[in-house]
Amino acid sequence: MARILLVEPDRLLARTYSQALNGDGHEVVAAAGAQAAVSAADAAGPDLVILELQLVEHSGIEFLYEFRSYPEWQGIPVVIHTGVPPAEFADSLQILRAELGINIYLYKPRTSLRELVANVREQLSVPA
Repeated sequence: MARILLVEPDRLLARTYSQALNGDGHEVVAAAGAQAAVSAADAAGPDLVILELQLVEHSGIEFLYEFRSYPEWQGIPVVIHTGVPPAEFADSLQILRAELGINIYLYKPRTSLRELVANVREQLSVPA
């Protein structure tokens, strides 16, 4: 069982994703914003982060910069699962992957719940 930090501001989506991931045998800690996510990461010690880029107070990118600033969190896989089209990051996606350790970028409108769970399984099978 893996501990997953889910950073998702939409309560309904957070509940839906949490239920699916719990059903797959994972422990999920959900946070709606960047500051809550940093606190939750500190308390939970996640094995993987699922991150929405569109957050209320700080962006997901700002969260990642802070998250990656802690040495103990630098090797934790990060799955971007967002409503932001990948084309908006086309020019900088390679830099974000290299600098912020983004493992995979999933676009919500084109990713089923089953695909999300399968991608989480895949990321957890790869050593950090």
